[in-house]
Amino acid sequence: MNAKAQKAKGCGIEPAYYDAVTQAIRSEAVKVLKEGAVSAVIGYLPGRRKSAAVPAVVTTEEEAGRLIFSPACVNNLSLYLTKAKKGILPGGKIGIVAKGCDLRALAGLMGESQIKRDDLFIIGINCAGVQGAVAAGNGQLTEASIAKKCRECTAHTPEGVDFVAGTLPHLDGLTPLEAEELARIEAMPQAERWAYWKEQFSRCIRCMACRQVCPFCYCEQCLCDKNRPQAVESSPRPAGNTAWHIVRAMHLAGRCAGCAECERSCPMDIPLNLLNRRMAQELKELYDYEASMAPQEKGPLNQYKEDDDQSFIK
Repeated sequence: MNAKAQKAKGCGIEPAYYDAVTQAIRSEAVKVLKEGAVSAVIGYLPGRRKSAAVPAVVTTEEEAGRLIFSPACVNNLSLYLTKAKKGILPGGKIGIVAKGCDLRALAGLMGESQIKRDDLFIIGINCAGVQGAVAAGNGQLTEASIAKKCRECTAHTPEGVDFVAGTLPHLDGLTPLEAEELARIEAMPQAERWAYWKEQFSRCIRCMACRQVCPFCYCEQCLCDKNRPQAVESSPRPAGNTAWHIVRAMHLAGRCAGCAECERSCPMDIPLNLLNRRMAQELKELYDYEASMAPQEKGPLNQYKEDDDQSFIK
């Protein structure tokens, strides 16, 4: 059996799947650009390193013919539609390639009136997964290289898109590492759990990479950058670090798309997605609410009802 037909051990995903998705994306991107239906398509192009991929805004049919989808296509491309990244896109309708977690981010941005559905042409991907921090040398997705978020993903199949790329292959069951780790942390005594997170936050160097890659950090000036008055200390000190990460986690509660870009970009390997998952779990338990691929106008933390539970008020 040749390498192209060989299955990625533990995942049951053949490299031919990514080839088929790539061809579908290229064909549709070329078509919509040729017809003038969009002014640009946000997707992925091959990187300089073998088996790498980089986000790109393509505006010509020739460029669209080079678009790819591979295990290296990890970036959440919805980021490039936000006000924080204004000026990088031409005017007019924009095409965008979106995995399931990207679609949740797009839906969230629509619900918060940051983007309009009518301004987008969405090429949704039947996504079997992408690689994590440890990439396979041959570019194939394996049990060792698949991203932790993909092990327990529930958004493999796109919804509400204009075009679907690829056919979802059979996905073998993988151990949900994040769920297991979160359960382990939650089982700790409160003091031990607090010490765990304090130790994690103590490593933060306040590079703000987590903020810069998050689609929901779209403010043109972040509150945490202000000095007068200063809400959160900006230097990498324990108190300021803890405040920053708690504020950020609360800010994402009920909004996080689960793309885990914050954790992937963190140079200090702080398990930020565990914190985001815990907040999402809290919203599900308390309000039966979770981020989805369908735009929702208001979440439970940004609306008020007269019959809201007020038992927490002492």
